Amino acid sequence: MSDYSLSTLQNAPARAPVDAALVQFRPASLSSIIGRIEEAVDDETASINTDVNFDVKASNARKSRYLYELTRAMKGFGDASDLAVHRDGIIRLHDKLAANEAAIKAHLSAVGEVAALLQDAIRASETDGTYSAGQFGGAG
Repeated sequence: MSDYSLSTLQNAPARAPVDAALVQFRPASLSSIIGRIEEAVDDETASINTDVNFDVKASNARKSRYLYELTRAMKGFGDASDLAVHRDGIIRLHDKLAANEAAIKAHLSAVGEVAALLQDAIRASETDGTYSAGQFGGAG
């Protein structure tokens, strides 16, 4: 790793003061972060719909890491007018997140339906064909 650090920049002669947040997160960085989040969300949405071996846990970890980066990047901006440059990317990300949410909800619903079918099959296999107490209003 380089010995050239933020403190080197801050101590440089005849330069304007350096804000650490702005050095670390320039507007291009925010665009880059938004792009990475979009890619992760697109991958997850497509994989949820097509890949039975999709690793949801790893995908959530990746999205959490990007959310952390986005949160840090947002601290580098003074006000909302500074974010206007990124309006299109933010809107695009919002739309992709909405589609991702719908895919996740559909996936969870399908998982719930399969679980209910399995529960019914287990209950049916455990009965011997006689009536249970539950059918007569008992605790069953």
